[in-house]
Amino acid sequence: MTHALSAAPPLVRAAARLAADVRDEAAGWDRSGVLPAQVRGAVAAAGLLAADLPPEYGGTGATPPEVGEVCAHLGGVCSALRGLVTVQGMVAAALLRWGTAAQRAAWLPRLASGEVIAGFAATEQEAGSALADVRTRVEQPEEGGDVVVTGHKKWVTCGQVAQVFLLLGQSGGRPVTVLVEADREGVAREPVSGQLGMRAAQIAHVRFDAVRVPRGNLVAPPGMGLSHVVGTGLDHGRFTVAWGCVGMAEACLADAAAHATVRRQGGVPLSDHQLVRSLLARGAVAAAGARALALRAAQARAEAPQRAVLETVVAKYAAADAAASVSRDAVQVLGSVGCETDSRAGRLFRDAKVMEIIEGAQHVAELHIAERLLRQYGTPPPEVTPDSRDGERA
Repeated sequence: MTHALSAAPPLVRAAARLAADVRDEAAGWDRSGVLPAQVRGAVAAAGLLAADLPPEYGGTGATPPEVGEVCAHLGGVCSALRGLVTVQGMVAAALLRWGTAAQRAAWLPRLASGEVIAGFAATEQEAGSALADVRTRVEQPEEGGDVVVTGHKKWVTCGQVAQVFLLLGQSGGRPVTVLVEADREGVAREPVSGQLGMRAAQIAHVRFDAVRVPRGNLVAPPGMGLSHVVGTGLDHGRFTVAWGCVGMAEACLADAAAHATVRRQGGVPLSDHQLVRSLLARGAVAAAGARALALRAAQARAEAPQRAVLETVVAKYAAADAAASVSRDAVQVLGSVGCETDSRAGRLFRDAKVMEIIEGAQHVAELHIAERLLRQYGTPPPEVTPDSRDGERA
């Protein structure tokens, strides 16, 4: 263990040890499309699930930088492993902020311990990044009693094994969120396999066919489902994805540099070729820049919440871009080795493209970043008065 790691917080050291222990197994998970139950158990036993929850709910009160470093270590080994931590954290964060006292007491300790695996059921066929367009119905009879959930959710990470879903739907034209236990009658999973990346994340499409759920499972009042509950979860998810991408970029860069020093071409090491050095240098700058922005987002989350959302969007955008470009160039340097089935760089190259697509193409993030920038620095248009309009006509 390096000196820097030995000086890291215990939670980060635990993540680093787990990542090192399972590194050689990750390619097999990718081939089989399964993250083994014992691995999920190991992640939970290491305290890595919903670690930022307060201790009274089973968490360790981990700081944003600690959570970030955990996701970087896991992301550098397997995006599905990091995805487990991401989704568990998204649901926990949403319930911590917007759940009732009873919901927090019932669910948060079980999420932190890994007793319950969660799924975040928001995306639909006609509502990818445009979550305001979801069509899943959450019917609430006026006379009280159970609510009824009907809809079809797509691309639910951990959806094949989740025991509860935090679901976004519509009720009376207003967005609502509700906890739906997976063993309720009318819940059906459709396993997804062979997708481009995150193949071990056990993704599923999930159908909800008139599923009856206690009214007490509704999270927050109607109208707050998207902007508040889901918004909190997505923000937490962006942050952990950003750090996972930092880990991906750094891992691919390390593999490429190590290969370049031992592989010979034309009688000289690859590292002596100017083009290879250029690729490595660009990768080092991209990875370092992504880490710096992820750290800035972590600091904002801890110290300046008013800036945290934008800083997180910027970090996720830059880190996903870095993971994509560095993994691409790493595969180029590795050559045939990078194209082998068990190549970490090759696997992360596929995963990186998925990270760019999450929540919509990178252009969606660009629009959000630009909107915030213009709002901050743009000059508001002059107030239009009746007199001024008359002057314009003249």
